[in-house]
Amino acid sequence: MAEAALAVLGGARFKRKPSRSGATHRTGAPVRRDSIEAGTFEDAFFSRPSKGETDRIYKRAAALSAGRANLRARIAHEEREPTPREAAILRFSRNTLAVLEALLRIARVQAGRVYPTLEYLAETVGIGRRTVIRALALLTELGFVLAQRRFKRVEIDGVGPRYKQTSNAYRMLMPAWIEAHLPRWLRPAPLPADVVQQEAERIEQTAAMLSSLSRREYALATVDGQLGKVLARLGAAIDAKESECQPGLQPLLDSYIISSERLGLAGQGVHA
Repeated sequence: MAEAALAVLGGARFKRKPSRSGATHRTGAPVRRDSIEAGTFEDAFFSRPSKGETDRIYKRAAALSAGRANLRARIAHEEREPTPREAAILRFSRNTLAVLEALLRIARVQAGRVYPTLEYLAETVGIGRRTVIRALALLTELGFVLAQRRFKRVEIDGVGPRYKQTSNAYRMLMPAWIEAHLPRWLRPAPLPADVVQQEAERIEQTAAMLSSLSRREYALATVDGQLGKVLARLGAAIDAKESECQPGLQPLLDSYIISSERLGLAGQGVHA
């Protein structure tokens, strides 16, 4: 659900109506593309990090940065050009790692609500504003950071309200591809074969159980909260409508004849 909510947020747009007269738009400075109004989406966007999550993200990012020399040597040994992802990893400098560390520190302190200004990050890390922008762009490209532009309303006297850009919202993630580029000691140990088999059997049994449920029962079993209740009511209505149709029943005359025969046989058995 969380991923679905993020997909909806990513598709949101803020469009300003152009002035018919051709004059400067009354809202003043333009809002950057893909911006969402501050205070309208953060509850769905931010996520409180689990215990040790920020440390794990930083440790893997640090190992990725430290392994750039080995990656460069391997590419040279194979006499090939780096892939786009490898080229991005080769640009993963200490400044980029420091910016990620600052974001992770805010996430720990602020329970995942991360929206610092570029100036704050530049001052905290001790680098220039443009370097911060490049670092954030690279972290987003590699999948460590999900960024969302924001704007806010500014009330003024006279014609208004106006809108202005404000700080971005950030959420830190663990890229799924990163394990292949980490040292062996940082990769998770493979699961035993019996555990993998048990998990496969559990998934198969769960799928078989779910396929036997009615629509109402399926909704209650797979969706939590208010949405699950709404879907359950909808499923119950569909189930009731289908049961009223009763497709595939015997013709009434055949059903009567079969029932009569069964009653006759039962009566003979009693007399016998």
